[in-house]
This record gives sequence, C-alpha cells and structure tokens, in this order.
Amino acid sequence: MKQTKRQHAYQRGFSLIELMIVIAIIGILIGVGVPAWRAVVRRGNETAAIKTLQTIRDAQADYSLGHRGEYANFDQLIKEGTLDDRFAGEKPVVNGYVFTMKVTPKSSAQPSNYTVNADPQVSEGITTSTGKRHFYLDPSVSTVRENPEQPASSSDPAIQ
Repeated sequence: MKQTKRQHAYQRGFSLIELMIVIAIIGILIGVGVPAWRAVVRRGNETAAIKTLQTIRDAQADYSLGHRGEYANFDQLIKEGTLDDRFAGEKPVVNGYVFTMKVTPKSSAQPSNYTVNADPQVSEGITTSTGKRHFYLDPSVSTVRENPEQPASSSDPAIQ
C-alpha cells in the first residue's frame, strides 16, 4: 500500500498553463490553415470549371459533326454520353460553379450557335466563396474567356 502512494506522489500531470499553451498553438494553426485551405478549394473549383468548359466545347464539336451542324443542350449531351448526370437541368451547379448554356438552332439566315457561362455559385466572402472568376465559351472563341468581376463574354480576355 505504501508503494502505490509513493508512485502517485512522483506522477505529475499537465498543468493548466501547459494545456492552455497547447490549445492556443492549435488555435493559431487552425486560424492560419483554414483560409489557406479555402483558397486552395476556390482555385480548384476555378480549374475544374475551366476543364469542364473545355469538355463541353469538345462534346459540342462532336455532337455538331454528327447532327448536321446543330448544337446540343445539357440534357442532349448527357443522353449522348459526353456529360454526366450532374449537368442535368437548365442551370446545373458543378464544383461550386453554375453553368448556363444557351443554344440557338440553325435557321436559313444563320448557323447554329451556343454560349456557355460558368459563374461562381458564391463569389463573395473569404470563407464561403466557391470561386472568384467568371468564365465564358462559344464556338467562335478559341479559348475560354474570363472576367473577375461579372459574367464573362466573348469580348473578355482569354484565360492565361
């Protein structure tokens, strides 16, 4: 019995100050890490939106070749198997971006045309933003266009 009392006398736990210091260090690491993590997610969403627009451009070119110069909407591209079900509907939200496609059918006066805009689902806020840049694509532009402040158009500069 005396031996157990001696063992407890020599055991020492953490003091309150030591625990508070460890918690403060963890808090600082989280405070620095979370904004950086959000920025990485935002850049990842923007990169995914650009890649998706390039995929849509390729899918539209393939569809047009097989359908006498006509272009497809999202649902038709899903049916063809070139896009997945995340793009169902009129304004699908994929990876934090809202995609909007307008298709103009071919007429006697003009060929078929399409435009695609990719706009951030949430463009404001340090911790809630899903992206900062807006993107645009149509068959007449060679690369995806971007605008950091408003929905992009064909007159905006190409991405770099």
